[in-house]
Amino acid sequence: MKLSCPLILIKSYMLMALIAISCNNQTDKEKLYIQVKNELGFHRKEVVSLTTQKLKNFLQNTKVAHLRIMKEGTTDYLRTQWIDYDQDGTPDELLFQADVAANSTSNYLIVMDSTAVVPESEIVAYSRLVPERTDDYTWENDKVAFRTYGPTGQKEALEGVPGSTLSSGIDLWLKRTGKTIINKWYAEHQKTPGYYHIDHGEGYDPYHVGGSRGTGGIGIYEKDSIYVSQNFTESRTIADGPLRTVFELDYAPWSNYGLNETKRITLDLGSNFSKFEIVFSSEKEVPNIAIGITLHENKGQSRLNQQEGWYRHWETIDSTNLGEGLVIAPSVVDTALVRKSKIPDQSNLLVITKPKNNLTYYAGFAWELSGQVSSEEEWDALLSQQAKIIANPLEVSIKE
Repeated sequence: MKLSCPLILIKSYMLMALIAISCNNQTDKEKLYIQVKNELGFHRKEVVSLTTQKLKNFLQNTKVAHLRIMKEGTTDYLRTQWIDYDQDGTPDELLFQADVAANSTSNYLIVMDSTAVVPESEIVAYSRLVPERTDDYTWENDKVAFRTYGPTGQKEALEGVPGSTLSSGIDLWLKRTGKTIINKWYAEHQKTPGYYHIDHGEGYDPYHVGGSRGTGGIGIYEKDSIYVSQNFTESRTIADGPLRTVFELDYAPWSNYGLNETKRITLDLGSNFSKFEIVFSSEKEVPNIAIGITLHENKGQSRLNQQEGWYRHWETIDSTNLGEGLVIAPSVVDTALVRKSKIPDQSNLLVITKPKNNLTYYAGFAWELSGQVSSEEEWDALLSQQAKIIANPLEVSIKE
């Protein structure tokens, strides 16, 4: 038994040596050098991509499953993900998580290795339809989790079934673990209804959505009223991780304008913010699209920073603090307002955008007990940082 630790160390060193030898034995034609540049004044660890087209020559004589990426100067392979956005059976992009210091450049090496296996992890981006819970669609990463509501939930709510939800708002699940929790929480909920509404040490769902916009739901704002759709009618999972999850939701035509809506939602590992890309068509011209954050009982604090393009709410739920926020390009915003009402679920922070056929924005949150933020000021700083990240994506290039 005393030899177990030395043996493990010897095996680890042998594995590292084999990887190094394998990489060193490859010719320059079998390697590809990648540069990732960060022009902002803070450290960034983000999922980045290379299109399959850019890798076309490199992939001619090998299988995509054999491609490996490592940071220059290291011997550990990074996790990667191939993603097929148009679902035609051919990967469109290769993803990996880059780590770049402030105002710096990091170099990465792509090699072919058919033998080494990259270790799996419980730290993932993930999403799925949840038919066992009235067709929720739920998504998460290592920092946050969200859900919204599907057709069975709508049908049961209209029939008066207790516990069903009629809403196109976006729910927040407050996590304080980096591990995936969706499948576990739903499985426990099946055995003990309401399980995920109680914190068992990993977080919980205390966030009320109802008919509000939750954090990131949309509507049409007209004559001091917000008009909204019902639950989504169809869902399609495009990618379920481990670095990026992507899915689409369709909604039946809604409002007097006959608005058709498809949401594509993306969540990357390491980010507090889901990306919403929405495509619209309508029978009549729509006056605006409003993005909302519920104000619940109007006891929180809101801030509208239209110049930088972020809008937030800070509130206390069950004696702990929660920051919710929206980030959007200032050029597409008409105005923003804090609309308070005595009617339940009708108080929302609203960002009113100029009507177009498409809209892109980010919605997210940070919970005090997750350790990510501890004050309004820290939440504001995180939102400001996210606005800069969106405006200045990491630059990924192939070094010739």
